[in-house]
Amino acid sequence: MAKLERPFYPIIYVRGYAMTRDEIVQTTSTPYMGFEAGSTKVRQAQDGSIVKFVFESPLVRLMKDYGYRDVYAAGAEQADKLPARSLVIHRYYDEADPAFGDGKTPSIPEAATALGQRILRLRDSVCGDDAEARKAFKVYLVAHSMGGLICRCLLQNPEVGTPEIRALVDKVFTYATPHNGIELGGLNVPSFLSMSDMNNFSRPNMAEYLKTPVDQVNTLGNSGYPPSRLFCLVGTNSRDYAVAHGLSSMAVGQMSDGLVKIENAYVAGCPRAFVNRSHSGYFGIVNSEEGYQNLVRFLFGDLMATGRLQFKALPFPPEVETARKKGKRVDTSYYIETTVAPRGAYTYELTARSKAQESAVRRQYAELFDGNGSLMPDARSPTLFSVFLDSSKIQAGSEVAFSIDLAVLNAGYEIDGVLFLKQHIPGEYLFRDTLVLFAKPDARGGWALRYVLTGDHWATDRKSGTAVAGTGSPNPGASATFAIPLTSSKGFQADLSITLAAWA
Repeated sequence: MAKLERPFYPIIYVRGYAMTRDEIVQTTSTPYMGFEAGSTKVRQAQDGSIVKFVFESPLVRLMKDYGYRDVYAAGAEQADKLPARSLVIHRYYDEADPAFGDGKTPSIPEAATALGQRILRLRDSVCGDDAEARKAFKVYLVAHSMGGLICRCLLQNPEVGTPEIRALVDKVFTYATPHNGIELGGLNVPSFLSMSDMNNFSRPNMAEYLKTPVDQVNTLGNSGYPPSRLFCLVGTNSRDYAVAHGLSSMAVGQMSDGLVKIENAYVAGCPRAFVNRSHSGYFGIVNSEEGYQNLVRFLFGDLMATGRLQFKALPFPPEVETARKKGKRVDTSYYIETTVAPRGAYTYELTARSKAQESAVRRQYAELFDGNGSLMPDARSPTLFSVFLDSSKIQAGSEVAFSIDLAVLNAGYEIDGVLFLKQHIPGEYLFRDTLVLFAKPDARGGWALRYVLTGDHWATDRKSGTAVAGTGSPNPGASATFAIPLTSSKGFQADLSITLAAWA
């Protein structure tokens, strides 16, 4: 009997949408249905040049780095005595290929029902009749695009998945899933557009198979599945999505991955990360180092770090402040840019949100200031990131280290409805610095955190690190929240709130 060992549970991959019959046949003709696809191209940030970087595919990397194995041998998929670290492909499109089935494309609920049965068969194959192993059995679901909706249908629709099956799903990781539907030309795909099953992405139809209200399809509804166990990786690169010769990207528009708009690519309340990748292709989100590093830290890591920004003072340029004091109406908005990367990362970030990539957090004036122009004490605090880290990857010292490149800038000012151009300087930041955070369990079983602002110090200068007292339970495994004060000579003040929690 294969030994089950947390956190290395079997992984089931669920691929995305195939539109045409030719695409379905191409999908079913490959053993791994696209998850074996790698890439040797990485587009650099904004200059358009292409550099060579070999990413061998998520399947190959899981095999090489973590000892996982596929389930194929002697030309067939093995059904008995599978290892615990198995990689399984949910081949729900097979029946839509006339060579394998009746040529009928399964619906989302049908594909989800088949996924549930596959989970039960996988438990039998890994555990056999061993009662203890069956009790310990769990599975990870990893899905691209529409595959994430199939996973959610299994978890949320009581007519599809049973409580027994749902209890076996430990974590779900989605790449570029349209959790809130797909919009073309600014409109959600209509429910009557049944051609090539496009109505799978219509919110009324999604509400039906996800069992949520129409205006809440991007929630887990009443499923009871913990939001913290479902991770959403969001693509922010629309220009490199080449499907339909770029027509899809044009129809969906900017602030998307070329097919799914950024605002529609996550489940409310679930952890998420943003990477400058397109929906698929050589610059796609699945066959990327960013995608892989987020995947393995979410599945196998042991620390979750969440960052929020709490504004305390947002200064205005002198002339704008003078106009405000004279009672003139000021209007503006702010961008918050955040990039997070672990120590040792040279070729990827775990999450990156920037104005240039059309993914920065945006807050309007009215969300932050009251009618008198004063910053509201309960101003809406943006969540900047939720990242997962792995202490087994520490290569220096005893602390998990990661960097946060944080910037706050203004989008321009209006005074009494007129754009203030006279003194506007493009790219002028209210605050910009890179923080390096070092975290580890402390002697009480809680957490210790220190940080360095690298604008003035080297990250390795331990004397410049400032210890931060945390709030929260000191019990092992509990979360603790730390406040890091941020200031600039312009008068900007904020607290970067960091919450650390054990993750398994």
